[in-house]
Amino acid sequence: MKLLPLFAALLAGSIMTTAKASSLYDIPVKDIGGQNTSLSPYRGKVLLIVNVASACGFTRQYTGLQTIYKKYAPQGLVVLGFPCNQFGHQESGTNEEIKTFCSAKFHVTFPLFDKIDVNGARQHPLYTALSGKDSPFPGKITWNFNKFLVGRDGKILQRFDSKVTPESPDLIAAVEAALAAK
Repeated sequence: MKLLPLFAALLAGSIMTTAKASSLYDIPVKDIGGQNTSLSPYRGKVLLIVNVASACGFTRQYTGLQTIYKKYAPQGLVVLGFPCNQFGHQESGTNEEIKTFCSAKFHVTFPLFDKIDVNGARQHPLYTALSGKDSPFPGKITWNFNKFLVGRDGKILQRFDSKVTPESPDLIAAVEAALAAK
């Protein structure tokens, strides 16, 4: 009989842990240096999460991503880059090579993370949350430089295809609206 309260407590803790893990902020990720972290440091910020690649026709979007990061960071925008090698093997370098390339060629100062899979059997849990069946914008990531806009409350607000540049009026309007929302 004494095991029943213990079992109930363990079950309640398991349910609470599962609910907590459903927050984008609590999903484990690794930074570009390979250190374990999460998106928790960005809680309360507007996030633009992008799967990036260094040898893609869309790679020049790094310039636009850096520009909007620099312009809107004081208001609370953070661009987060997640390298991915699933589309045409266009991100085949090591994390250090990616970091060096982004810094030297595009002067990227926004946070970059460990190379991940955004689709398939090895899909990173962050991308399961962003594009999986329970997402407000479900569906496979179609190519490099897909973008997800996340509000200050951690809710996914919008999804943008690779062809939508960081400078596009639609993306800028969505970022500004998210920053204005309190």
